Amino acid sequence: MPLTFEILHTDIHSQARLGRLHTPHGTFDTPVFMPIGTQATVKTLRTSDLQACGAHIILCNSYHLFLRPGHDLIRSFGGLHTFMGWPCSILTDSGGFQVFSLGTLARVSEEGVRFQSHLDGARHMITPERAVEIQMALGSDIMMVLDECTPYPATYDTARLSMEMTCRWARRCQEAGRDRPGGLFAIIQGSTYKSLRDSCVQALDGGFDGYAIGGLGVGEPRDVMYDLAAHTAAQLPAHQPRYLMGVGKPQDLLQCVRAGVDMFDCVLPTRNARNGFLFTSTGRVVIKNAQYRTDERPLDAHCDCYTCQHHSRAYLRHLFIAGEILGLHLNTLHNVAYYLRLMTQIRQAIRDGTLAELTLSEF
Repeated sequence: MPLTFEILHTDIHSQARLGRLHTPHGTFDTPVFMPIGTQATVKTLRTSDLQACGAHIILCNSYHLFLRPGHDLIRSFGGLHTFMGWPCSILTDSGGFQVFSLGTLARVSEEGVRFQSHLDGARHMITPERAVEIQMALGSDIMMVLDECTPYPATYDTARLSMEMTCRWARRCQEAGRDRPGGLFAIIQGSTYKSLRDSCVQALDGGFDGYAIGGLGVGEPRDVMYDLAAHTAAQLPAHQPRYLMGVGKPQDLLQCVRAGVDMFDCVLPTRNARNGFLFTSTGRVVIKNAQYRTDERPLDAHCDCYTCQHHSRAYLRHLFIAGEILGLHLNTLHNVAYYLRLMTQIRQAIRDGTLAELTLSEF
């Protein structure tokens, strides 16, 4: 198998698992958070910054890289790892969610997705086979099948038809990726209908290296998201990694780890950093606020990242108000470090049997 996954420990009070995932570019423990490097960069950060924060895997997006600079160019460099100078694991999203986000610029059919580029209006077609071809050119450690992300809310019939096509596309991806050097994850869809998610799990049982829970975090209430994530995770194979796509806030990660999820990604730590919204062990800090103008304290006294070890809140506020690029870098470095340190704390709590006692500030 191109990927191997082992369960090291399970939590006695919940469904949480401590795991270890082996990929062609390294091994890391789960539960894990993957910083998002959509266009072959986690915005404002160097690869050395990511490694200093403890990142062992990042997410890149094949849709964006297909459009610019092109997967063939990246293949000529020896793949994405060489192109961006990242030595560790990479998961690539197939672009299903990005196509969903294009709205009227995209047309979905059994064949695949026709869409207009958001960059220049050029017309393109991505089929399940092409999605795998692109990701193999990128040299992904973990590829995702092409799926249709069902909007919320959706009627039962709309969700059923979408889920069934996602299943057919997944099997086509599986066939196209038969000689893949890395792993291929299926994506479970079904909107807010548990019976459809159960049917999707059953239809995609076998032949994949892991399973993702898709179509959540797209507008449904948080309690609904938690319920569906827990229900779906419980149906997935226990011996394979489970990935909840695009979620979420720190408390979402903790809640869904307890439900048995192993892998996460989300734009929140990087996007919020660029907007001056910072995560700390004592709650959120909106760094532009006037109360921090003369604040000599570090952003988070319990954080060992470069930002917190070298700069005051007053300096970070000054950089943000002045529109200095360094401020975006320091803010992002801290937020990514916060998320990765949180996952380290969660893994340790699973080892120690104290996950039930772990609490977080509400953001």
